[in-house]
Amino acid sequence: MNYIQNSVQIITKGLIKPGHKIVIEYPKVICMTNKAVQKKINDAILFLVNKLYVDQINQLVFLQGYPQIPKMEVNGWYEIKTNERGVLSLSIGNYTMAYPAAHGFTIIKSLTFDIQTGRIYQLYNLFKPESDYMEILSDIISKQIKERDIHLINEFKGIKTSDQDYYIADKALVIYFQLYELTAYAYGFPYFPISVYEIQDIIQEDTPLYKMLYD
Repeated sequence: MNYIQNSVQIITKGLIKPGHKIVIEYPKVICMTNKAVQKKINDAILFLVNKLYVDQINQLVFLQGYPQIPKMEVNGWYEIKTNERGVLSLSIGNYTMAYPAAHGFTIIKSLTFDIQTGRIYQLYNLFKPESDYMEILSDIISKQIKERDIHLINEFKGIKTSDQDYYIADKALVIYFQLYELTAYAYGFPYFPISVYEIQDIIQEDTPLYKMLYD
């Protein structure tokens, strides 16, 4: 089966707020034949960029006890993980530092698109119904935690939500967790790459992950 398709063309756009240390870079898809799909993809990306920014501000104001928006530095970036076979999978990151805090805080979220339709795929969309994919993925992650001797702040009890953070990179599904979810801040983001061939029996056909199975 041949899933080779042209990649989409991407440029970097920026949000810069004069007078503030706020620089956020994000990707924009251009030159697609289907302009409606292109707009759908770009709208979803920009929505996530803005949501991360607002969520970071809310966390500083309401969770860390700041009475108002503090003096801060915000850096936003992105990484393209897959741009082939009709699949666009990317990560959007946001680092916010509020002074005089000891350190900043980072959030990373990801989006995976079918570029023919602009559809966003959540983790649960990638697997066959009734496949117990959450248990299977959780078992693989548990094994990796032991093999890699990852020190946890809380016991890993498995994936809890069907929209768990992930991205697709070549022939791997990469499950990841936010800061403090599993490990201490100093450890960074825990990433768990899972080969598509290890889980091929439960992958739903015609999804972005399924397309990674074939050359």
